[in-house]
Amino acid sequence: MPDLPPPKRSPLVPDPSVLREDASAPSYAELHCRTNFSFLEGASHGDELVIRAAELGYKALAITDRNSLAGVVRAHVAAKEANLKLLIGAEITPIDAPPVLLWATDRAGYGRLSRLITHGRRAAPKGECYLRFDDVAKYAEGLIAGVLLTQTTRNEEQGRGPATKGAGAQMCAPSPPGFAGGEGRVRGDFLAVADGIPPHPFASPPKEGRGSEKFRAASDSVTSDLRRIKNDKPNPILHSSFLNSYRELFGDGCYAVAELHRGPSDRRVLQQMIETARAARVPLVAGNDVHYHVPERRMLQDVVTAIRHGCTVAELGQRRFPNAERHLKAPAAMTELFADCPSAITRTIEIADRCNFSLDELRYDYPEELCPPGQTPLEHLTHLTWEGARQRYPEGIPDKVRRLIEHELTLIAELRYEAYFLTVWDLVRFARGRGILCQGRGSAANSAVCYCLGVTSVDPDRIDVLFERFVSKERNEAPDIDVDFEHERREEVLQYVYEKYGRERAGMTAEVITYQMRSAVRDVGKALGLSLDRVDLLAKAMDHHHDQEKMAVRFHEAGFPVASPTGRQLIELVQQLHGFPRHLSQHVGGMVITHGPLCELTPIENAAMPGRTVVQWDKDDLDALGILKVDCLALGMLTAIRRCFDLINRGLTLATIPAEDPVVYEMIGRADTIGVFQIESRAQMSMLPRLKPKCFYDLVIEVAIVRPGPIQGNMVHPYLRRRAGQEKIDYPSEAVREVLHKTLGVPIFQEQAMRLAVVAAGFTPGEADKLRRAMGAWRRQGVMEQFRQKLVNGMLANGYSADFADRVFQQIQGFGEYGFPESHAASFALLVYVSAWLKCYHPAAFAAALINSQPMGFYAPAQLVADAKKHGVFVLPIDVNHSDWDCTLEVRNAECEMRNGENKNHPALRLGLRMVRGFRQVFAEAIMRARSDGPFRSFEDFAQRTGLGSSALKKLAEADAFGSLPMPRREALWQAIPPRESPSLFEGIDADKSPSGLPSMSPFHEVLADYGSNGLSLRRHPVAFIREKLDHRCVVPASQLAQMPRNRWVKVAGIVLLRQRPSTAKGITFVTLEDETGMVNLIVRQEVWERYRKVARSAVAMLAYGKLQHEAGVIHVLVSRLEDLSAEFRDLNTTSRDFR
Repeated sequence: MPDLPPPKRSPLVPDPSVLREDASAPSYAELHCRTNFSFLEGASHGDELVIRAAELGYKALAITDRNSLAGVVRAHVAAKEANLKLLIGAEITPIDAPPVLLWATDRAGYGRLSRLITHGRRAAPKGECYLRFDDVAKYAEGLIAGVLLTQTTRNEEQGRGPATKGAGAQMCAPSPPGFAGGEGRVRGDFLAVADGIPPHPFASPPKEGRGSEKFRAASDSVTSDLRRIKNDKPNPILHSSFLNSYRELFGDGCYAVAELHRGPSDRRVLQQMIETARAARVPLVAGNDVHYHVPERRMLQDVVTAIRHGCTVAELGQRRFPNAERHLKAPAAMTELFADCPSAITRTIEIADRCNFSLDELRYDYPEELCPPGQTPLEHLTHLTWEGARQRYPEGIPDKVRRLIEHELTLIAELRYEAYFLTVWDLVRFARGRGILCQGRGSAANSAVCYCLGVTSVDPDRIDVLFERFVSKERNEAPDIDVDFEHERREEVLQYVYEKYGRERAGMTAEVITYQMRSAVRDVGKALGLSLDRVDLLAKAMDHHHDQEKMAVRFHEAGFPVASPTGRQLIELVQQLHGFPRHLSQHVGGMVITHGPLCELTPIENAAMPGRTVVQWDKDDLDALGILKVDCLALGMLTAIRRCFDLINRGLTLATIPAEDPVVYEMIGRADTIGVFQIESRAQMSMLPRLKPKCFYDLVIEVAIVRPGPIQGNMVHPYLRRRAGQEKIDYPSEAVREVLHKTLGVPIFQEQAMRLAVVAAGFTPGEADKLRRAMGAWRRQGVMEQFRQKLVNGMLANGYSADFADRVFQQIQGFGEYGFPESHAASFALLVYVSAWLKCYHPAAFAAALINSQPMGFYAPAQLVADAKKHGVFVLPIDVNHSDWDCTLEVRNAECEMRNGENKNHPALRLGLRMVRGFRQVFAEAIMRARSDGPFRSFEDFAQRTGLGSSALKKLAEADAFGSLPMPRREALWQAIPPRESPSLFEGIDADKSPSGLPSMSPFHEVLADYGSNGLSLRRHPVAFIREKLDHRCVVPASQLAQMPRNRWVKVAGIVLLRQRPSTAKGITFVTLEDETGMVNLIVRQEVWERYRKVARSAVAMLAYGKLQHEAGVIHVLVSRLEDLSAEFRDLNTTSRDFR
């Protein structure tokens, strides 16, 4: 089983006991607050800020991230739980005007704010925003503006250099149309001198690319004005001409924002701001430019600032805030700061009262243009469903399916989801029309309608579907359909969506890239001034996301003084930064498609990948607001299956693969599943000989049972014992039997947990779905407890024992650790069977397809090739006269027939040029074009006809790809030395003549060279060359372990293929070694891992000593000692696939 991704940070839950309701405290609302979604600026999570504001008794809090709404949903969810009014806004930074806070007063105003940010983001490269004052004016209606009087001048070079030029200079901007001020310009010391406030820009300059030239042109104009103004007499506040123009634009919705941070001149500065606001006839309001929720985060804010500027904290200078005052202050403290202008505090409540928009007002509208003229979406969906049902069941629609369709269509109509189903149907229709393999999965497979539409492939007549798992009347949220497409052709589907719906109505879901342990160690270490080699050493000492609690131990092992002030500081700051958002990326396939403008729902920005645009919210944000997304996911196995079908060339499809073949199940039962979808992992291969699948439904169980949910819920061993006849199967009632009989009385699937709640505890289907959702949040305080009481009491009331009720609850709670729905497992089981069938009957084509579809799966091409050879496939080497870019199949020749052990019924597998490291496909295509005129006769003939340069020729020579000429590796390398781009230097030299006496490479070095260039060797396995040494040490080959008695102490050795540490393994690490005879599976307990940690983590090859475990055909070595053998293979170029 692959490792689970690092757990997401759980949102904080407010503690009612610390929330203040002090009627005597002054009323205050903070209007200027950044979360850590102002990347590398804010130093607190949104929920931390919300909960702190509630604790301080704030009347409201505004979230105003820079040119972004990315953090507002998380704050919104926290604010609802804390019962705090949340204002939705953003700090907008026009390039030709001062920054301004914009707060949405209503839904229409929010839509314009989102459009404004979209406009700026779409005009600039990824992560940047290009806006002008005119853009603000275009979308001003429905917004309240707060013009920042304390215009700091932070240089936002986004980490592209330590102290960039002009970083400490005072900045202003040329006046936009309508601005007054001497010769169209204004002065702009902006309080940087008076208050010691660090630099702050009008906008972030974009990287090279889209929008950068016009951005820089405007920036150059700003810089030119700065040079001129810098010599003028400083003015510590924003000129009133800016306020006049903002006032003309926003009218009574314009305020001047005053911010004080206990500087030496606060009273004088405040008086100047009062006078400036009075001169412009703009009311003054207080703010605090909040960057973190408590003062203790000040150091972290310094660190992220240093990271942003690419320098150390010590080098920040004026770019560093002078004190820790940018935290959420108590209302009384803010009142004290503004004692000379109490109305500035009062107006914070005035603005909060004027802003009545909540994200709960957002409503998702489904696209509706897929209907033929004269039909409603429901009529069209109904027609397509029944038409599809007749095609699925040509001999008549089963009564069960007919009832399901009628029930689902009724519920779809009631909830108005028909347009959504049509949208997904259209994507699948497009893909199949292009010959792209696709299959719906997940909860959608619970839908008979999806099956009839061709979205899913799991027959609802074969499994117990539970539509409420997919669509629930009581769950007020959109359904979620996942569709897998071939990973190499998924982009065609995404571009179809963009072309059909336009960029304003479609966008990729965001993926929030967060700091993990290693990246946090690297960035914090650099910011604290540690040397790069020390930072690299400390980062590599961390074991991915599992190691946070042992950070001090890891640092100590790396020789770092953890007790020193720097050591303690590093550990604390890394722990704080861990989980912080670093930037927005794009989700693997989630698409949001709307009927109206998507950019009025959430801002859209450019992705790094050309042709992609991304919304600013991730899937959790969308789920929290009930906004639909369609997951157009990329699945490598679908690509491999389609490639395999093409190589076999018999018109096979997913639907025409012969079903329920006992030969296939026999192969699966002996765990001969390398390369087979979902059941090739260590955990799955260990389970297969014990479960011994005999039919399709057994595969469904196999896919689902090796998951954290069933394991944590103690469901695996009871099921295996009952399956083996070692434990009695009993049911407390006929209703429970109906739910659990297919899984022998043990709940394996989420749907079963939901059905148990219905039949045994009296839940409605909608309540059962709420229970399912609570499973994933059970760690949050009190979430599952409310369901526990209802579940247990309901079962007791229906006559079930307390023991049964408690056992069921524990099993259900286990699903919170990640359990599969039956529908999802059934969708995957179909691909399990298809891929196993292909491996069983077409091993050469299957291996070729897997290699051609890399990267995917658990195993590298070396293991896939070795496995194919064990199945009788003759593998031919890379050769310029025979290899295409992809691996191909060749008809067996006399050479192959003479080989022993190969199956003569299989074609030979020819390795492709894609295997050559660093070789480009365009070079392979040049070779294939030249070869169409006949085979190459010599190296010079090859070089002249292909036109390849010396670099490409050298890579082919290193790969020993000239064997058919014939030319050994070293001779080919010699021929590749002369640079083909300048042949005049080598005139007079016979190009096909190499110096005599070039020494031959030893067999061992030939193998090392193969691994270095191709990642595998067809000669011998590297371990074979040290077998004599290993025999002297009584090391047992992998192939002999099955004949040895269990519990015997053994030594095994091999190349490390992979390391895994599943979250359910309680610290145990599974390691797979490979020698020349096969694979060895190691179990390394936590204490052994710690004792031999350096070897366990990084050795290329190792020797393990431990006790042999042998049960039901599953062989492991329980390790007690490890030894590094990497020195024996010092030049071996191989990389293990660790912690996937």
